Parts: sequence; structure tokens; C-alpha cells
Amino acid sequence: MKAITRTEFNFKNQTGKYVGKVRDVYSIGDDYLVMIASDRISAFDVVLPKGIPYKGQVLNQIASRFLDLTQDIVPNWKIASPDPMVTVGHKCVGYPVEMIVRAYLTGSSWRAYKGGAREICGVSIPDGMKEHQAFPQPIVTPTTKAEIGEHDADISREEIIAKGLVSEAEYNKLEEYALALFARGTEIAAERGLILVDTKYEFGKKGDTIYLIDEIHTPDSSRYFYKESYQELFEKGLAQRQLSKEFVREWLMENNFSGQPGQVVPEMTDEIVNSISERYIELFEHITGTKFEKAQYGDDIYERIETNINNMLARL
Repeated sequence: MKAITRTEFNFKNQTGKYVGKVRDVYSIGDDYLVMIASDRISAFDVVLPKGIPYKGQVLNQIASRFLDLTQDIVPNWKIASPDPMVTVGHKCVGYPVEMIVRAYLTGSSWRAYKGGAREICGVSIPDGMKEHQAFPQPIVTPTTKAEIGEHDADISREEIIAKGLVSEAEYNKLEEYALALFARGTEIAAERGLILVDTKYEFGKKGDTIYLIDEIHTPDSSRYFYKESYQELFEKGLAQRQLSKEFVREWLMENNFSGQPGQVVPEMTDEIVNSISERYIELFEHITGTKFEKAQYGDDIYERIETNINNMLARL
């Protein structure tokens, strides 16, 4: 199965192109962006050597759905999704921080806590907590926005404001939006028998308006637990069943790769690639509650994407 790992388009009024870890983003004039969710996959801030068929479609369609379901909370950048792998929207000036919202002590926060930390990004964490335990209420633990190949870095609210990365008034608004979006995501997840554990949000500005940008509530940006088994597994101190791309990280770590200098990415066999693809489709169906409809992967896939984008741009 062919995976779409890079695109080389040249659209009318195109003024730039940015290649992220997963997305190819084309600037159209000063006002619009075309975001193509490729089938690239990253872990530990490293883009892996093989793409995952249908991953781009999965991420784009989940994000598109959740942007629509949260647009009453905060304006978002999406105008339309003219292709299964594409969203077209407003071009914003992104804030240089990502807003991470955590409802449970798990993942990197648990590793830091187990190592003795009792503060994450300036937020105090009480003694005596266990892995996967819920916080009294969700907390915001922002990070800096890293360039490709670099790691995001934890940063506190106070540091963000002191360094002038975001003004205090705007930071307060970003935090308010992030917590409201997380509350909505939690409600939707509960309807699917899931727990939204943690996630990240990115925001930008166009004129005087703050917009939610990039993806939202996807398995690449979020972690979900299964609600039905959570309490029993927590009480027994067992690992939680979860929906996220954590399974990819676990496979890499089992094969001695965690993004450290000198480490080599393990071989991605066709069997591994296909199993990851199937897992992403499973994630889509659990998170959305709908069946995944595979877009056609033929020799004309690039022509399809380009035609759908051009037709959309002609309507702007």
C-alpha cells in the first residue's frame, strides 16, 4: 500500500510552503493556508522512515470533526475540508507556545513525578499520587513550540509572560479556551466510552481575533483511556488500556529507540506498517463512533488532492 509522505504542489497565489513532522502547509497569499495531512509518522520528535497508509486521512478527518464540534467555544482556522487528507483555512500568526491540558498523572508527567518532581510547568502537584490518578481538576502545563528536530520544552505561565512570549491578558484567554475545549472533549469522549486524559492545543491570531489552529483531539495530539476498565486497572496498579499513538512509542522503546543521539530507528517491516495503519483506523472508529471509509489510493491520488484543493481555492 502506497503512503503519501511528501507533496510538491504549486497552487495559484502560493506564497510559501512549510513542511512539519506530519503536515505539509501551503500559504496562499496572506490570508489562507492549505494543510495536507501526510502519512508521515513521528515519535520522540523524529520522523520515522516509512509512512503509514490512511494515517493522514484519519488525523485530518478527526481534527475536522472536532473543529466543527467546538467552534462555539473559540473561532477556529478551518474553512473547509475539500479532500480526506486536506483542510483549508485562515492563515494565522501562531503563538510560540502549545497549551497542554492534563487531567491525569500519566506519561511524561508521571515520569517526572516518580523522579521526585512536585511541580510541572509551575503547577504544584500534591504528594501521594499514583500513576494514572486523576488530578483534582485538569491542569495546564504549556510547552514551547519546537522547530523540526528539536524537543518541546516545559515552560511555566510566569516564564511565558516574563519573556514576553504572550501577554498576560492573552495568555489568560488561551488558558480559558484550552480548559473549555478540554471540557467539551471530555464530554464527547465519555459518550464514546472513553476518557480524554491529556491533549495539546495550538492557537494563533488573525487581526485582533484568537483562533484555534492545527489539529484537535486526534490520537497524535491526545491520549485516551477506556472508561469501562479504568477504575479496576487503576486500583490494581496495572497499565491502562489507551487510545493514542503511545503504542508506536512503546514498540520503538522495546527495540531500543527513544530518540536519543546515536540510536537507530528499528526496521519498519510491511507487517509493522500495516499493523500501525490498522490501529489508526481503529482509533478513528472508537473516537468518532463512525466507520472509517478508506479514500482511494491509486496512481491518481496526487491529482485528486490537487484538483480538490484548486476547486476549493477558486471559491475563496
